[in-house]
Amino acid sequence: MIREPEEQQIFDLYDDYCHGRIERREFFSRSAAITVGGMSALALAEGMLPNYAEAMTVSFTDARIKATWVDYDSPGGNSGAMRGYLVRPTVDGPFPAVLVIHENRGLNPYVQDVARRVAAAGFLALAPDGLSPVGGYPGNDDDGRTLQSNLDSDKLRQDIVNSARWLKTHTLATGKLGATGFCWGGSTTNHLAVTLGSELQAGVPFYGSGPDPADVPKIKAAMQMHYAENDERVNATRPGYEAALKAAGLPYEMYTYPGTGHGFHNNSTPRYVEAAADLAWERTIGWFRKHLAS
Repeated sequence: MIREPEEQQIFDLYDDYCHGRIERREFFSRSAAITVGGMSALALAEGMLPNYAEAMTVSFTDARIKATWVDYDSPGGNSGAMRGYLVRPTVDGPFPAVLVIHENRGLNPYVQDVARRVAAAGFLALAPDGLSPVGGYPGNDDDGRTLQSNLDSDKLRQDIVNSARWLKTHTLATGKLGATGFCWGGSTTNHLAVTLGSELQAGVPFYGSGPDPADVPKIKAAMQMHYAENDERVNATRPGYEAALKAAGLPYEMYTYPGTGHGFHNNSTPRYVEAAADLAWERTIGWFRKHLAS
């Protein structure tokens, strides 16, 4: 996808806003100073904000799935307890399990929808809410991002590790475990692969920063990575990650999607690129079926 330079500036500003590098007020004020087609880009900037209601692809009433909220212990985390969104197929189990890890703002409706997509494909899915220790996702991304940035980051990742282990041993799980995540959740998927070793069978990070190459030999999971073409910060970690995977002889696939930017899978914002998102998701489910179903 080729954008006019002025339009790309708005997408870049939105990326800075999403990652907390600028505040909402600055995002809008700087956007208003840019013109696209002779008009202020403020309307374009306002249209960048997520529309979760229109982005739902699998309803919580879908006959293929059953969703519920669960609470579980999380020793060493931010509060010692966690809450997550557990979604199962309605057919009889057990099922291979997949952890779905949110972005940098808590468990918003987009990631809940992803968990339902995973369950509709035949897996037991858990989407943990890393904001559980501070009351959970607050209903909007701005407050969610602030809450997440104020948490102890090491304890937050321990909460996600504990969530993975809880899911793996669930009574409806086969014991085969996969993980996927987006942005912060993508980098945390890589962190899980390093931390869990042989406990994780497959990982699929979306535009997630790679781990320290020195830690890559700890990975035992089959890894499939999805990158946006225009994502300089994340893509800078790719060469070292790939070299370490090759040196360790680990099974992996890496894909870059032309014309996309960070967040291209998130169908609640204009960063969404449908063809790339659909292809990446088809590959994701195929990867999990290959490495978790047997």
